[in-house]
Amino acid sequence: MALDKYKAKRDFTKSPEPAGGKARRSPAGRKPRFFCVQKHLASRLHYDLRLEHDGVLLSWAVPKGPSLDPATKRLAMHVEDHPIDYGEFEGVIPSGYGAGIVMLWDRGTWTPETDDVDAALAKGDLKFTLDGYKLKGSWVLVRTKGKYAGSSEGEPWLLIKHRDEWSGELDIGEFAPLSVKSEGDFADILSQDNPDVWRSNRPAKTGETGALFERIIQKAVELRMGATKTGATKKVTTKKAATKKSKR
Repeated sequence: MALDKYKAKRDFTKSPEPAGGKARRSPAGRKPRFFCVQKHLASRLHYDLRLEHDGVLLSWAVPKGPSLDPATKRLAMHVEDHPIDYGEFEGVIPSGYGAGIVMLWDRGTWTPETDDVDAALAKGDLKFTLDGYKLKGSWVLVRTKGKYAGSSEGEPWLLIKHRDEWSGELDIGEFAPLSVKSEGDFADILSQDNPDVWRSNRPAKTGETGALFERIIQKAVELRMGATKTGATKKVTTKKAATKKSKR
């Protein structure tokens, strides 16, 4: 089954990720269908490109994120298929596989530039057009035999932007870093969940990723405390107003 690998890697009693129970028929041929990019801060930061095809989301982990510059070829590791409803997931994976924070960084539709997606995938040359909030225009995924061939993390491909009106040297990751779902950053997402979840055992403790986690956790705690204080103030104000009203 297409989602066997996905389900085998996760404990859905602990992970908030969707189990993928609902079946869905995807469009065929050159018809638009769903795509998303999830920005995932786990043991290291990366971006997950997901393209709907044949009832699942074909998935590639892109360590440095998509580039709008046609001269820049970005490594994209082809990983296990994900369920369609994963395309709306944003939240905190507290432990286990993929532990970290997932942000819905972009979403929209993708259209194959070929009549036969399966044949293009088998050939290792998938051309397509994106119509998202941040990513648009023509792209290609090309399978490669580079130094990552045979990696346990997935099959190596390259994600390349074609030259068109949407290409350029703009760093889209820095220019548009926030969620298209909540409009927040990692700290905002964590503050809505539980900032203390990684106080003693966060996914990465050292290096740049560890330092990034430390900053995000601290900001999330401050946001959570601020929200708590605001909520307490509102309760006091409401209580006082109700008391005054009852005395009239």
